[in-house]
Amino acid sequence: MRSGGAAARIAVIPGDGIGAEVTPQAVKVLKAVTAPAKRPIEFVEFDWGADKYLREGVTLPAGAVEMLRDEFDAILFGAMGDPRVPSNQHAADILLGLRFKLDLYVNARPVELLHERLTPLRDRTEKDIRLMVIRENTEGLYVGVGGFFKKGTADEIAVQEDVNSRKGVERIIRYAFEYARKNGLKRVCMSDKSNAMTFAHDLWQRVFKEVRQEYAEMNSRHLYIDTLAMEMVRDPRQFDVIVTCNLFGDIISDLGAQLAGGLGLAPSGNIHPGRTSLFEPVHGSAPNIAGKEIANPLGSVLTSAMMLEFLGWKPEAVILRTAVRTALHENFVTPDIGGDKKTAEVGDWIASHAAKSVSASS
Repeated sequence: MRSGGAAARIAVIPGDGIGAEVTPQAVKVLKAVTAPAKRPIEFVEFDWGADKYLREGVTLPAGAVEMLRDEFDAILFGAMGDPRVPSNQHAADILLGLRFKLDLYVNARPVELLHERLTPLRDRTEKDIRLMVIRENTEGLYVGVGGFFKKGTADEIAVQEDVNSRKGVERIIRYAFEYARKNGLKRVCMSDKSNAMTFAHDLWQRVFKEVRQEYAEMNSRHLYIDTLAMEMVRDPRQFDVIVTCNLFGDIISDLGAQLAGGLGLAPSGNIHPGRTSLFEPVHGSAPNIAGKEIANPLGSVLTSAMMLEFLGWKPEAVILRTAVRTALHENFVTPDIGGDKKTAEVGDWIASHAAKSVSASS
């Protein structure tokens, strides 16, 4: 929250495809839950995306990163990706650019089953699937270090470097432990592939063993990433917080999302504690359904709840999560999860439910 009692300023970047459809629903819901609670909030929309890139050749405008860092509390992001830009250059420059340039080193992906009918696992209830994946977000294989030799020939060689710093590994592991402690959770699992990646993930092993000593009250353990994937499917109840590297976190969080009902319900936060952070649903731009009014806005609403909690407005965040759970139980949802409602209809329903809940609690 900005100092001096000023309104929280939110930069809104709807982006491409269904991002332009679900993001307005999230803004609508945020206005509905914050207005009766007298939470001052201001939205400023930016048209960064494929249309601007194709029209002007601009991805992130000059000075954009500094402006977001200095003038906004958070960024509400829609989605990036458009078949008219096969290279996806604009998406890389904007989303990955903001992650790296704002040093958003935490990618937080909650995995929570909100209705038991949504999980592909047999005989699992809502209490069985409730965990947080903490993914390192600024290092690893995604930093773009590498290159080609003899590209396009039969002798081509492609090299991609996995970059892990002591600082980067320690701060994400420490964040995972602090998240668990703050939220009353007792189990932290670090996952790597140190039996094969004997340099990069040896660093993860050593740092984890050092940091875990500071959190003696935690049940902390290590699993190789392949074992973790199997265990998440076999018995997700055993996990509270999982922390891992950029690539593995990307994969394992999508696995978790599917266990909880699919990407349409999956929120995420790209966070640097105490600084401007970015919140986005992870379903992507889905150009195949864009414009059909069937995009699921619940992932964006749950993302908005994460943003509210980041701003320090936890009661309103709880109200939004409760509204989503209620919509699922009443089946007032889009076709992808078994309903027959349009995107805006679901947004209107959530907004109305949230506003009534705030008024009832005040």
